[in-house]
Amino acid sequence: MAAPTASIQLIVFGERNHTDLPGVLKDVATAGYPAIETGNMFASVGEAETRRLLSENNLIISGVHFGYGDYADAEKLSSHIAFCKAMGVKHLMCSGVADTKTVAGYRTSCKLFNEVGARLRDEGLVFNYHNHAWEFDALENSGVNGMQILAEETDPEVVKFNIDVFWVTIGNENPVEFIHKHAARAGYFHFKDGRREPDGKLTFLELGRGVVDLKGSMQAAREVGAEWIVAEQDHTDLPHLEAITISREYMKRELDV
Repeated sequence: MAAPTASIQLIVFGERNHTDLPGVLKDVATAGYPAIETGNMFASVGEAETRRLLSENNLIISGVHFGYGDYADAEKLSSHIAFCKAMGVKHLMCSGVADTKTVAGYRTSCKLFNEVGARLRDEGLVFNYHNHAWEFDALENSGVNGMQILAEETDPEVVKFNIDVFWVTIGNENPVEFIHKHAARAGYFHFKDGRREPDGKLTFLELGRGVVDLKGSMQAAREVGAEWIVAEQDHTDLPHLEAITISREYMKRELDV
Protein backbone atom coordinates (compact mmCIF):
# COMPACT_ATOMS: atom_id res chain seq x y z
CA MET A 1 0.00 0.00 0.00
CA ALA A 2 1.38 3.40 -0.99
CA ALA A 3 2.22 5.84 1.78
CA PRO A 4 0.00 8.92 2.08
CA THR A 5 1.20 12.28 0.78
CA ALA A 6 1.11 15.61 2.60
CA SER A 7 -0.82 18.63 1.33
CA ILE A 8 -2.16 21.90 2.70
CA GLN A 9 -5.54 23.62 2.44
CA LEU A 10 -4.99 27.26 1.45
CA ILE A 11 -7.75 28.59 3.75
CA VAL A 12 -5.10 29.57 6.32
CA PHE A 13 -3.91 32.35 4.00
CA GLY A 14 -7.26 34.12 4.02
CA GLU A 15 -7.47 37.10 1.68
CA ARG A 16 -3.94 36.55 0.44
CA ASN A 17 -5.37 33.81 -1.77
CA HIS A 18 -7.04 36.61 -3.73
CA THR A 19 -4.43 39.36 -3.42
CA ASP A 20 -1.09 37.51 -3.38
CA LEU A 21 -1.45 34.00 -4.79
CA PRO A 22 2.18 33.92 -6.04
CA GLY A 23 3.34 34.73 -2.51
CA VAL A 24 1.00 32.13 -1.02
CA LEU A 25 2.35 29.35 -3.22
CA LYS A 26 5.93 30.45 -2.58
CA ASP A 27 5.27 30.16 1.18
CA VAL A 28 3.77 26.69 0.68
CA ALA A 29 6.82 25.53 -1.26
CA THR A 30 9.21 27.12 1.23
CA ALA A 31 7.51 25.29 4.11
CA GLY A 32 8.02 22.00 2.29
CA TYR A 33 4.54 20.98 1.18
CA PRO A 34 4.40 19.07 -2.11
CA ALA A 35 0.73 19.79 -2.81
CA ILE A 36 -2.18 22.15 -2.19
CA GLU A 37 -5.94 21.90 -1.81
CA THR A 38 -7.63 24.81 -3.51
CA GLY A 39 -10.57 25.82 -5.68
CA ASN A 40 -10.97 26.04 -9.45
CA MET A 41 -7.83 28.00 -10.29
CA PHE A 42 -8.72 28.25 -13.97
CA ALA A 43 -11.76 30.27 -12.92
CA SER A 44 -9.72 32.57 -10.68
CA VAL A 45 -6.40 33.10 -12.48
CA GLY A 46 -6.69 31.25 -15.79
CA GLU A 47 -5.07 28.08 -17.07
CA ALA A 48 -1.74 29.54 -18.15
CA GLU A 49 -1.13 31.27 -14.81
CA THR A 50 -2.26 28.19 -12.89
CA ARG A 51 0.23 25.99 -14.67
CA ARG A 52 3.01 28.58 -14.37
CA LEU A 53 2.56 29.09 -10.63
CA LEU A 54 2.37 25.38 -9.86
CA SER A 55 5.40 24.57 -12.02
CA GLU A 56 7.40 27.46 -10.58
CA ASN A 57 6.83 26.16 -7.06
CA ASN A 58 7.00 22.44 -7.88
CA LEU A 59 3.48 21.89 -6.53
CA ILE A 60 0.59 19.64 -7.48
CA ILE A 61 -3.08 19.80 -6.46
CA SER A 62 -4.31 17.13 -4.03
CA GLY A 63 -7.96 18.11 -4.32
CA VAL A 64 -10.45 20.90 -4.86
CA HIS A 65 -13.03 22.16 -2.40
CA PHE A 66 -16.43 23.77 -3.00
CA GLY A 67 -19.66 24.45 -1.16
CA TYR A 68 -22.94 22.62 -1.64
CA GLY A 69 -24.19 25.18 -4.15
CA ASP A 70 -21.45 24.40 -6.65
CA TYR A 71 -22.52 20.75 -6.74
CA ALA A 72 -26.19 21.68 -7.10
CA ASP A 73 -25.30 23.92 -10.09
CA ALA A 74 -24.70 21.72 -13.15
CA GLU A 75 -22.78 24.41 -15.02
CA LYS A 76 -20.38 25.06 -12.15
CA LEU A 77 -19.91 21.35 -11.59
CA SER A 78 -19.03 20.83 -15.25
CA SER A 79 -16.45 23.60 -14.99
CA HIS A 80 -14.90 22.02 -11.90
CA ILE A 81 -14.80 18.60 -13.56
CA ALA A 82 -13.04 20.09 -16.59
CA PHE A 83 -10.50 21.77 -14.30
CA CYS A 84 -9.78 18.55 -12.43
CA LYS A 85 -9.35 16.50 -15.56
CA ALA A 86 -7.08 19.10 -17.13
CA MET A 87 -4.88 19.23 -14.03
CA GLY A 88 -4.91 15.55 -13.13
CA VAL A 89 -6.82 16.12 -9.89
CA LYS A 90 -8.77 13.13 -8.58
CA HIS A 91 -10.56 14.36 -5.45
CA LEU A 92 -13.40 16.88 -5.14
CA MET A 93 -14.57 17.97 -1.68
CA CYS A 94 -18.01 19.26 -0.71
CA SER A 95 -18.70 21.30 2.41
CA GLY A 96 -22.30 21.65 3.49
CA VAL A 97 -25.78 20.40 2.72
CA ALA A 98 -29.05 21.91 1.53
CA ASP A 99 -30.20 22.61 5.10
CA THR A 100 -28.03 21.81 8.11
CA LYS A 101 -30.92 21.95 10.59
CA THR A 102 -33.43 19.47 9.15
CA VAL A 103 -33.66 15.79 8.30
CA ALA A 104 -35.21 16.76 4.97
CA GLY A 105 -32.23 18.95 4.17
CA TYR A 106 -29.85 16.06 4.62
CA ARG A 107 -32.02 13.65 2.67
CA THR A 108 -32.25 16.07 -0.24
CA SER A 109 -28.49 16.40 -0.12
CA CYS A 110 -27.98 12.64 -0.07
CA LYS A 111 -29.90 12.30 -3.33
CA LEU A 112 -27.76 14.99 -4.95
CA PHE A 113 -24.53 13.50 -3.59
CA ASN A 114 -25.39 10.06 -4.99
CA GLU A 115 -26.05 11.61 -8.40
CA VAL A 116 -22.93 13.76 -8.36
CA GLY A 117 -20.82 10.93 -6.99
CA ALA A 118 -21.90 8.62 -9.79
CA ARG A 119 -21.15 11.28 -12.39
CA LEU A 120 -17.70 11.92 -10.94
CA ARG A 121 -16.95 8.21 -10.77
CA ASP A 122 -17.82 7.92 -14.44
CA GLU A 123 -15.35 10.76 -15.12
CA GLY A 124 -12.63 8.97 -13.16
CA LEU A 125 -12.97 11.34 -10.20
CA VAL A 126 -13.98 10.98 -6.53
CA PHE A 127 -16.65 12.88 -4.59
CA ASN A 128 -15.83 13.45 -0.91
CA TYR A 129 -18.10 14.95 1.73
CA HIS A 130 -16.20 17.12 4.23
CA ASN A 131 -17.57 16.93 7.76
CA HIS A 132 -17.73 19.73 10.30
CA ALA A 133 -18.98 19.39 13.88
CA TRP A 134 -22.61 20.26 13.20
CA GLU A 135 -23.25 17.03 11.30
CA PHE A 136 -23.04 15.36 14.73
CA ASP A 137 -25.83 17.49 16.25
CA ALA A 138 -29.19 15.80 16.80
CA LEU A 139 -31.80 16.95 14.28
CA GLU A 140 -35.31 18.11 15.19
CA ASN A 141 -35.59 15.78 18.19
CA SER A 142 -35.40 12.90 15.73
CA GLY A 143 -32.77 10.90 17.57
CA VAL A 144 -30.49 10.96 14.53
CA ASN A 145 -27.82 13.34 13.37
CA GLY A 146 -26.77 14.47 9.93
CA MET A 147 -23.70 12.26 9.79
CA GLN A 148 -25.85 9.18 10.37
CA ILE A 149 -28.16 10.17 7.52
CA LEU A 150 -25.22 10.81 5.20
CA ALA A 151 -23.75 7.42 6.05
CA GLU A 152 -27.04 5.57 5.66
CA GLU A 153 -28.51 7.26 2.59
CA THR A 154 -25.49 7.76 0.34
CA ASP A 155 -23.82 5.06 -1.71
CA PRO A 156 -20.36 4.27 -0.26
CA GLU A 157 -19.20 3.35 -3.73
CA VAL A 158 -19.61 6.90 -5.02
CA VAL A 159 -19.77 9.12 -1.90
CA LYS A 160 -16.57 9.11 0.11
CA PHE A 161 -15.77 11.08 3.27
CA ASN A 162 -13.12 13.77 3.56
CA ILE A 163 -12.68 13.13 7.29
CA ASP A 164 -11.67 16.22 9.26
CA VAL A 165 -10.31 14.87 12.55
CA PHE A 166 -10.61 18.21 14.37
CA TRP A 167 -14.30 18.59 13.61
CA VAL A 168 -14.95 14.96 14.51
CA THR A 169 -13.34 15.69 17.88
CA ILE A 170 -15.32 18.90 18.39
CA GLY A 171 -18.44 16.90 17.50
CA ASN A 172 -17.69 14.73 20.55
CA GLU A 173 -16.70 11.69 18.53
CA ASN A 174 -13.44 9.75 18.70
CA PRO A 175 -11.59 10.35 15.42
CA VAL A 176 -9.76 7.02 15.53
CA GLU A 177 -13.03 5.12 15.96
CA PHE A 178 -14.74 7.28 13.34
CA ILE A 179 -12.02 6.59 10.79
CA HIS A 180 -12.27 2.84 11.32
CA LYS A 181 -16.08 2.94 11.25
CA HIS A 182 -16.00 4.60 7.85
CA ALA A 183 -12.95 2.82 6.48
CA ALA A 184 -14.70 2.05 3.18
CA ARG A 185 -15.20 5.78 2.55
CA ALA A 186 -11.88 7.08 3.88
CA GLY A 187 -8.80 8.08 1.93
CA TYR A 188 -8.63 11.86 1.89
CA PHE A 189 -8.09 13.46 5.31
CA HIS A 190 -7.95 16.92 6.84
CA PHE A 191 -5.64 17.13 9.83
CA LYS A 192 -6.50 20.19 11.88
CA ASP A 193 -5.73 21.03 15.48
CA GLY A 194 -7.05 23.38 18.14
CA ARG A 195 -9.43 23.39 21.08
CA ARG A 196 -12.76 24.62 22.37
CA GLU A 197 -12.30 27.38 24.94
CA PRO A 198 -14.26 27.50 28.24
CA ASP A 199 -16.50 30.18 26.71
CA GLY A 200 -17.35 27.87 23.81
CA LYS A 201 -15.28 29.63 21.18
CA LEU A 202 -12.96 27.62 18.98
CA THR A 203 -9.25 28.26 18.69
CA PHE A 204 -7.47 26.93 15.61
CA LEU A 205 -3.83 26.02 16.20
CA GLU A 206 -0.85 24.68 14.34
CA LEU A 207 -0.61 20.89 14.24
CA GLY A 208 0.53 19.42 17.53
CA ARG A 209 -0.52 22.43 19.60
CA GLY A 210 -4.15 21.50 20.27
CA VAL A 211 -6.14 18.65 21.77
CA VAL A 212 -6.79 16.46 18.73
CA ASP A 213 -5.36 12.93 18.77
CA LEU A 214 -3.36 13.44 15.60
CA LYS A 215 -0.99 10.52 16.16
CA GLY A 216 -3.80 8.07 16.74
CA SER A 217 -5.67 9.49 13.78
CA MET A 218 -2.60 9.12 11.59
CA GLN A 219 -2.21 5.47 12.54
CA ALA A 220 -5.87 4.85 11.78
CA ALA A 221 -5.61 6.74 8.49
CA ARG A 222 -2.71 4.57 7.42
CA GLU A 223 -4.62 1.44 8.37
CA VAL A 224 -7.53 2.39 6.09
CA GLY A 225 -5.27 3.31 3.16
CA ALA A 226 -5.03 7.11 3.31
CA GLU A 227 -3.97 8.77 0.07
CA TRP A 228 -3.73 12.34 1.34
CA ILE A 229 -3.11 13.98 4.71
CA VAL A 230 -4.00 17.64 4.28
CA ALA A 231 -2.99 20.19 6.90
CA GLU A 232 -5.83 22.64 7.46
CA GLN A 233 -5.94 25.62 9.79
CA ASP A 234 -8.92 27.92 9.43
CA HIS A 235 -7.11 30.86 11.03
CA THR A 236 -3.76 31.72 12.59
CA ASP A 237 -2.45 34.68 14.55
CA LEU A 238 1.09 33.89 13.44
CA PRO A 239 2.73 34.98 10.19
CA HIS A 240 1.48 32.55 7.57
CA LEU A 241 4.86 31.06 6.69
CA GLU A 242 5.67 30.48 10.36
CA ALA A 243 2.33 28.78 11.02
CA ILE A 244 2.42 26.44 8.06
CA THR A 245 6.07 25.56 8.70
CA ILE A 246 5.26 24.54 12.29
CA SER A 247 2.53 22.24 10.97
CA ARG A 248 4.72 20.83 8.21
CA GLU A 249 7.55 20.06 10.62
CA TYR A 250 5.10 18.33 12.95
CA MET A 251 3.80 16.22 10.07
CA LYS A 252 7.31 15.13 9.17
CA ARG A 253 8.57 14.59 12.71
CA GLU A 254 5.53 13.07 14.45
CA LEU A 255 3.35 11.70 11.66
CA ASP A 256 6.01 10.61 9.17
CA VAL A 257 4.23 12.17 6.23
